Amino acid sequence: MKKSNTKTLEQFKDEHYGKYGTPKRNKLESGYKMFKIGALIHEARLKKGLTQEELAGKCGTTESYISKIENNVKEVRISTLQKIVELGFGGQLQLSIKL
Repeated sequence: MKKSNTKTLEQFKDEHYGKYGTPKRNKLESGYKMFKIGALIHEARLKKGLTQEELAGKCGTTESYISKIENNVKEVRISTLQKIVELGFGGQLQLSIKL
């Protein structure tokens, strides 16, 4: 029987970036969280049928800034994220802390 070389994502990250708590792994995980926020904004914007320009107008920012957030070029401040969610999408921002 042939042995599988398939790895889980966690196994891959452990092997290539180290275990949780190491500087290289922390940088990877932090970058992923910023990427995820941009992807969530992009997805919500499309669901609402808004262009970047329309979203920017609703929350008092620029189309360029929305683009930079969605494309992980710029990190978003929590206050701006709240405006995007509440004013732009008519939603409610919910944050949690896991210990």
